[in-house]
Amino acid sequence: MSDQWLTDVAQLVEPEIREYLDLDTGAYAAVCYPDADAFHLRVCAEFFNWTFVIDDRMEYSVVDARETHESCILAFRDPINFDTEQFATKMSKSFFSRFKETAGPGCTERFIHGNELFFAAVVKQVDDRAKGNMYDLESYIVQRRNVVGLKPCFALIEFVARIDLPDEVMSHPVIMALEDATNDHISWSNDIFSYNKEQSRGDAHWHNIVAVLMHDRGLDLQGAMDYAGQMCKDAIQRFETNRAILPSWEEEVDRQVAVYVEGLQNWIVGSLHWHLNSPRYAVAPDRIIRLLPRRPL
Repeated sequence: MSDQWLTDVAQLVEPEIREYLDLDTGAYAAVCYPDADAFHLRVCAEFFNWTFVIDDRMEYSVVDARETHESCILAFRDPINFDTEQFATKMSKSFFSRFKETAGPGCTERFIHGNELFFAAVVKQVDDRAKGNMYDLESYIVQRRNVVGLKPCFALIEFVARIDLPDEVMSHPVIMALEDATNDHISWSNDIFSYNKEQSRGDAHWHNIVAVLMHDRGLDLQGAMDYAGQMCKDAIQRFETNRAILPSWEEEVDRQVAVYVEGLQNWIVGSLHWHLNSPRYAVAPDRIIRLLPRRPL
């Protein structure tokens, strides 16, 4: 159904649609939300499709990032009354109407706020590229946590499980640390998998931790890859350290927290499986990256 949605709602055609069909967002959603039923899995897959399509279009200035930000958030805030012909907004209204059928109020607000952070980060990234700005490691980490677009995906953990955690739980430092560790591992491993394709088209230094490490720490390519790999291992350790010190609330809240934390773990594992098997990243069976030639500008 999510593939048909690319045709019917996103109105993509060949050859553009092929890249998104090859992503197999249904499989991506299934490995990240393994307990989702068919209805909730469809919404997650459609959201993934929407994110990939609009992120690509904003990144390469096919659509204006600021206008897309404003109109999509307005559609989330008032999906019934807000009307527009803008491509990305029509897509967002399509899946969000189904999301609203079962999502709780706290989950909904976290989903919208996560998307606001994503859009703002994309706008900043586009501006930084235009101005030739380069990130140091610390500023890159902060920027990457939002531009990767995972915070709305974490709200989908609640959506799929039909839970709605209290705000005081979600704002607890341990919960936030678990989310950051999950976000970092997924983002940085994505950078490792993405680097080859990005360097071949000449844009890796704008938004990839491997290139940032080479620039900021003076490392060669293999040294930067090794460093990034160790950062991923450290993120897993941070996750486990914080899981071990989870506080206790009341019994039902503790049950829901356990579901949410397991959902974060599923994302770490599921994302790795998807990256390793997706044609988008073309990871060789021996896991050795062979650099692609640089494309002519």
